[in-house]
Amino acid sequence: MAERIRIKDIAKMADVSVGTVDRVIHGRSGVSEASRKRVEEILKQLDYQPNMYASALASNKKYTFACLLPLHEKGEYWTEVETGIDNAVATYSDFNVAVQLSYYDPYDYHSFAGASRDILELEPDGVMFAPTVPQYTKPFTDKLAERNIPYIYIDSNIKEEPALSFFGQNSHQSGYFAARMLMLLADEETQEIVIFRKINEGIVGSNQQERREIGFREYMQEHHPDCRIWELDLHAKRDSEDSQMLDEFFREHPAVKNGITFNSKAYIIGEYLQKKQKREFNLMGYDLLQRNVDCLKQGSIFFLIAQQPALQGFDGIKALCEHLILKKEVTRENFMPIDLLTKENIEFYYNK
Repeated sequence: MAERIRIKDIAKMADVSVGTVDRVIHGRSGVSEASRKRVEEILKQLDYQPNMYASALASNKKYTFACLLPLHEKGEYWTEVETGIDNAVATYSDFNVAVQLSYYDPYDYHSFAGASRDILELEPDGVMFAPTVPQYTKPFTDKLAERNIPYIYIDSNIKEEPALSFFGQNSHQSGYFAARMLMLLADEETQEIVIFRKINEGIVGSNQQERREIGFREYMQEHHPDCRIWELDLHAKRDSEDSQMLDEFFREHPAVKNGITFNSKAYIIGEYLQKKQKREFNLMGYDLLQRNVDCLKQGSIFFLIAQQPALQGFDGIKALCEHLILKKEVTRENFMPIDLLTKENIEFYYNK
C-alpha cells in the first residue's frame, strides 16, 4: 500500500493541500504545526517512503563537490583516484553533479592550509579530501562543520575529527600484515631489514605511510624483536640523488637482503635493483603504478599491496550523492581490502 500511495492521497486524508504534504515530506517551512502533525501521523501510519531519486531529478538542483588531493604526476597513485571521481560524476550526471579538483603539496603543510581556505571560499555542497596531519586538518574540518558541509576522507582516516565517511585501507593493519609477509621471505637467520622512505625536510607526506610503518614495527617488535631495522630516507623532491644514496647504503650494509617502502614509488628501488642486477634482494611495496607492476613482473619487486584507489574515488563521490541528494545513510568506515600481489597472480588482478 505504501508504494502505491500518492502525495495527493495523503493530502486528501489529512485535509491539506498537496503543497503542504510536499513541504512536510521534504522538511521545508511554511506549514502550521497542526497540519504538520496530521501529515506526519498519516505518513507514519502508512510507513510512507518518498521516492528521493525522483524528487532529486525533479528538483533540477545543481551540486558542486570539492575534492582536494596531493599534487602528483600523471600515472601516479592519485591518477587512479581521479579516474574513480570522473566515473562517479558520469554515473550521477542525472543529478547535475560537478566536481572541482584542487591540489596541495603533501610535503608542505601550509600548502594544504591555503588550498583548504580556497575551497571554503567556493562554498561547495560537499567535500572529499585526503587529509594531512591532524593539526592542519582540524582547522579545515572545523570550518566545514560550522557551515554544515559534509566531508569525506579518502586514503587516510582521522578518527579524532570524524568525517561523514572514510574510504581507504586500515593502514595500521596493512603495515602489520606487510611485516608478516616480508618476514616470510626472509630466512630464519635474518637479523637486518631496511625501510625505504621518501622524505622532504623531515616530512613523510602521508598519514597512511606513517601508520603503516607503526603497524609494521609493532609486528616486528612482537615477533622479531632482535631484527635490526635500518632506515634509508631518500629525497622526495630530488630523485636524481636516489641512486647514489642506494649505492652507499648497500655498500655499507651488504648483509641486508630484505626491505620495504610504504609509499607508492617502490619502482625507484626496483629499477635500481634491476640496473645493479641485485637479484638476491627481496623488496616489498605498495600500489599498482605501471612502473611498480613492471618491476613486479621482472622480479625486482617481490610483493605489492594494492588498495583500489579508483574505487575509493568513486565511492567517496557516491557517498556524498547518497547523503545529500538521495538522503540515505552512509557507512562511517569503509575499508579497502589488503590485496597481496606477486608476479604469479598480477595478471588475474591487474587488467590493462
